[in-house]
Amino acid sequence: MQIIPYEDRHFAEVDRLWHAEFPNDPERNRAPQAIPKKLAQADGLFWVALDENGDVIGTIMAGWDGHRGWLYSVAVAPSHRNAGIGTALVNTALDELRDRGCIKVNLQVRSSNKAVVEFYRTLGFVTEPMVSMGRTL
Repeated sequence: MQIIPYEDRHFAEVDRLWHAEFPNDPERNRAPQAIPKKLAQADGLFWVALDENGDVIGTIMAGWDGHRGWLYSVAVAPSHRNAGIGTALVNTALDELRDRGCIKVNLQVRSSNKAVVEFYRTLGFVTEPMVSMGRTL
């Protein structure tokens, strides 16, 4: 397994992975909308995990605004789970954010996704007493 920065050639595979792993995500989170917007930031905070054949088996996006970091779109293909790929992707993003001076990283998980909540707990994330709010523009 190799983790590298996202390239345009990965688009179709990332799109398929996200459709499979995030089936209920709104259209604004789908690859055709999210990826061009992320790439427009030119921040280098989007990685893919590749298997030995060069196929995309995982993704992670991160954000950094100078105050807090965020993790987004962490996905691992079911055929490659429990092999440390998710952990490696998260650590790649955390290392880069730390190198940029980030001292706090946030993420959001649907409360019904207990397995993913537990995954993040094993990586040291804790549930905070916050209310997550959002607004579509």
